[in-house]
Amino acid sequence: MTTAKVNLLDFDRKGLRKFFTEELNEKAFRAEQVMKWIYHFGVDDFEQMNNINKKLREKLQRRCEIVAPVVSEAQHSSDGTIKWAMSVGDQDVETVYIPDGDRATLCVSSQVGCALECKFCSTAQQGFNRNLKVSEIVGQIWRASREIGLEKETGRRPITNVVMMGMGEPLLNMKNLMPSLEIMLDDLGFALSKRRVTVSTSGVVSGLDQMTDNIDVALAISLHAPNDALRSQIMPINDRWDIQDFLASVRRYIASSNANRGKVTVEYVLLDHVNDDMDHARELAELMKDTPCKINLIPFNPYPGSPYKKPSNSRIDRFQKTLMEYNYTVTVRKTRGDDIDAACGQLVGDVIDRTKRTKMIKAASEANLIAGGVIEVKAV
Repeated sequence: MTTAKVNLLDFDRKGLRKFFTEELNEKAFRAEQVMKWIYHFGVDDFEQMNNINKKLREKLQRRCEIVAPVVSEAQHSSDGTIKWAMSVGDQDVETVYIPDGDRATLCVSSQVGCALECKFCSTAQQGFNRNLKVSEIVGQIWRASREIGLEKETGRRPITNVVMMGMGEPLLNMKNLMPSLEIMLDDLGFALSKRRVTVSTSGVVSGLDQMTDNIDVALAISLHAPNDALRSQIMPINDRWDIQDFLASVRRYIASSNANRGKVTVEYVLLDHVNDDMDHARELAELMKDTPCKINLIPFNPYPGSPYKKPSNSRIDRFQKTLMEYNYTVTVRKTRGDDIDAACGQLVGDVIDRTKRTKMIKAASEANLIAGGVIEVKAV
């Protein structure tokens, strides 16, 4: 019987040091040498690690591997955006590279599909299959960095920012999200600034409370409605944690965070004649008065079969100006990659079984798994 090799991309620095000392009987500094080769130089062949002795390289070759998701399809937008379908086992998730001036943002997925049922999001309509492993989350960044190549060779800007805004709800995958974030921030990992790594959540309060005092990154919240009645219609998670519970958790997080500089980014998708009236804007302004924030308006990106429409430019403009009258900083997100279905809310990927979402939520409710503590979504 052949023992499966251990994928070293599944470990943050602490985990890798433990694996080297306890499982390989090697010094902890060897783990750090290997980690630097993996993330600083993009190496997945132990033989290329020329400051590692031959005996250890052979041991690593026998017992370990460095395996990231592979690109099964790439689509290039006219605006420079690239959408990759990346294979994770027998399914695909989608990862999006968005260049913009002197920065380049990578939008990373956290789940195959999504367990939430936000009515305006194409990913949510595909159902939920499973959480991504650490190697499949950080592996998207590792693979994208290799695909982009060196700037001098391709003319493409290296990744400067990572946003956890791809497929899935990141805070429903806390077990694998936390070490993934550690790798993104680690000097031996991707060495990104905490202000350049953003986690977006639809309102998983237990997960956000776990992040408080444990990891410091930029936070964005998917709000999308100014009151509970409307939010519950378009975002069923609001029935579990209502807006006030959510915002209280947000305030706790930003109070402990340096990355957010005292403010949270509020994401608000504008749905024509659903949540984009001037009364909605005024209600939103009143709602957020006790939560320091900047507001990012996202014109809805249509997808096949969607019941919603993008508002007219005049409605978008009026909504923005109404909020600005209340002294909020308000931006309208530029739509990027919509010609390749890579815009916000358009990621679909490849989800085998949409019934798992319902089963998972039902099982979690019956077992009271979502009543505080850590949520860990498991395929059923």
